[in-house]
Amino acid sequence: MSKGQSVYVRPLDLKHGRVDMSHGSGGRASAQLIETVFAALLDNEYLRQGNDGAVLPLPPANSRLVMSTDAHVVSPLFFPGGDIGSLSVHGTVNDLAMMGAHPLWLSASFILEEGFALCDLQRIVSSMAQAAKAAGVAIVTGDTKVVERGKGDGVYISTTGVGYVQGVTSPSGDRARAGDAILLSGTIGDHGMAIMSQREGLQFESDIESDSAALHELVAVMLATGADIHVLRDPTRGGLATTLNEIARQSGVGMVLDEGSIPVHRQVVAACEFLGLDPLYIANEGKLIAVCAEADAEQLINAMHAHPLAPLAAVIGTVIADDACFVQMKTKLGGKRMVDWLNGDQLPRIC
Repeated sequence: MSKGQSVYVRPLDLKHGRVDMSHGSGGRASAQLIETVFAALLDNEYLRQGNDGAVLPLPPANSRLVMSTDAHVVSPLFFPGGDIGSLSVHGTVNDLAMMGAHPLWLSASFILEEGFALCDLQRIVSSMAQAAKAAGVAIVTGDTKVVERGKGDGVYISTTGVGYVQGVTSPSGDRARAGDAILLSGTIGDHGMAIMSQREGLQFESDIESDSAALHELVAVMLATGADIHVLRDPTRGGLATTLNEIARQSGVGMVLDEGSIPVHRQVVAACEFLGLDPLYIANEGKLIAVCAEADAEQLINAMHAHPLAPLAAVIGTVIADDACFVQMKTKLGGKRMVDWLNGDQLPRIC
């Protein structure tokens, strides 16, 4: 080959092609995959810099940075209501939102298994791009690695997010106080049971869809009310029960829940009964828990009801003084039972 002569690289076959080890080698094949799939779909001014990191503008004056990271290993990769791509964006955006932060930027790292279909990879990255655009965030830097066939499960995605929060205080898991109201933004168990229904091939009168969604705009509406919001948390792995136990322990308080006030879709209840599961422990990816001053609960619920992600928001319980940090629940039958931490792993690989 004469000096200066270009090397022909066969275009990626995005319809029938598959990931091979050369796509993780750092050479021409890697560059081609990055340019054809990732850069083309996730394009923005920061990613376009093309460096090992992104140079980003400073957030507004008198604000504080918030950073969070999350890894996603869901199986199956595609499920009713979403896929691993949109989930990886929503999960990290929501982690920032639960700190009262406005999300700005994401990074994304991909672990690809040799033999993974390029058409599926393109579908996942396209879903990420759409989710990021809808959330108003940019994926500004990333990385791709390839592992040998049989040493992965198609694709794993890790995302890190940066946002900013303004004001003297922000919601924190250690701020729940006796007398506070506990609010839930909607039905529980939708995401976890959408995954399980897909795995088990279960059929119901109506399909169960994941609730995967970015919650930062809902949080912004809630904060704009001026309500004294002490805690925000999204009940993902371990579900509502485990998340409330985490908050109770972190704040050094107890909680009493009202079973009849906790919204659950009928088909989720049916699926849980069929599989011997409790909706309280099933993961959610588009719901939040808010703990606020009791006097502000009504205005906060009204604001949540006006938002499309929280029409079924409800006050589900009260924070009480309890050095043992127990979470209890008044049952529909008039009794009371303990709501403990999740023991074991009811649903592996759900997020």
